[in-house]
Amino acid sequence: MAEMEFGFLNSMQNWHEKLDDFAMWEGEVALALAADRHGFDSLWCVEHHFDAYGMCPDNIQYLSYLAPLTKTAKLVPGAVILPWHDPLRVAEKMAMLEYFAPGRTALGIGRGLARREYLGFRQDMNESRERYAEAARMVLDALDNGFIEGNGKFYKQPRVDIRPKPLRGYSDALYCVAMSEDSALAAAELGGRMMTFIQWPIERHVPMIESYRKAFAEFHPHLDVPEPVLTDVTVCHEDPEEAKRLAYEYLSKHYVSVVKHYEFAGDHFKDIKGYEGYQAAADLIKSAGMEESQKNYVEAQNWGTPAQIIEKYRERLDLIGPFFALVEFSYGGMPFEYAQNSLRLFAKKVIPEVRKMFSNTGKVTARPAALAEQG
Repeated sequence: MAEMEFGFLNSMQNWHEKLDDFAMWEGEVALALAADRHGFDSLWCVEHHFDAYGMCPDNIQYLSYLAPLTKTAKLVPGAVILPWHDPLRVAEKMAMLEYFAPGRTALGIGRGLARREYLGFRQDMNESRERYAEAARMVLDALDNGFIEGNGKFYKQPRVDIRPKPLRGYSDALYCVAMSEDSALAAAELGGRMMTFIQWPIERHVPMIESYRKAFAEFHPHLDVPEPVLTDVTVCHEDPEEAKRLAYEYLSKHYVSVVKHYEFAGDHFKDIKGYEGYQAAADLIKSAGMEESQKNYVEAQNWGTPAQIIEKYRERLDLIGPFFALVEFSYGGMPFEYAQNSLRLFAKKVIPEVRKMFSNTGKVTARPAALAEQG
């Protein structure tokens, strides 16, 4: 069994009252470099536009900057939002990233959820699912074959070579953002690992994980089903009361920013093709009320003392089996010294123990018995 993987995620938010964007970027870069030094397996960065919610409009360019400054961590755009890009340019930029960090790259892709970003790019959000599927296939084939071509509904691409030539394909290093069952099934069809952000108690994520596993096995019967990527917004502190204070202060602020950025208080998802499933989540937020929804979100994340975080990972391993843990330490205007402390403590006390637990427990299987009995 492979070792459990841990990744670090930059979200590039600036909710800091006294930091300009340049100072915020310096703090985020310092976190990424610390994650590499402290043994995280991979460094990820989101793509967002036009807002303090996320200020990395080109995560492949950002990772190219990190490449010579880091030593061991894989570099993963988490994710490139394909409907906002020309597939040719995505393939070219990934090929270039490989030359900056040979053997240390993976590819993350998604289709985006924020209406404000689609409007900014002059894109019809109703087309996103079709654009994503068409672009994904073109990009993956280009990185496999060294050339790109297409004659689909959205992308009429004459055959041209990708130069510099790609060093690798991504059939075994593809991550797909999945925040709905439809997206999980799309990830399975492409052969990618589903990457999801924890929003609810882990039990509520199980049905989507199981749908993904079942679909992946059907689409790719000769391949092992890859472990899902579970992303937490995290605080790690030796003092349980201080960990709770930090979590409720900064995770609550982060949750408000999520609801605002994605307009989860609205009703528009039901009218957008391919996003109807998100309306149910928006309706749950509205029915529960903001205060209760904030509390539920904070409690769903994995934070606390090292021992508390380890125990929550153990519960997840027992419930769903192997997974890839992706963590975010900087959000909601949290001072960077707090984020750095969380990162160091997590790397020192959590990662070694969880890896030991992962490798030693006989309960961790590709499909736990409890879930197998369910269906």
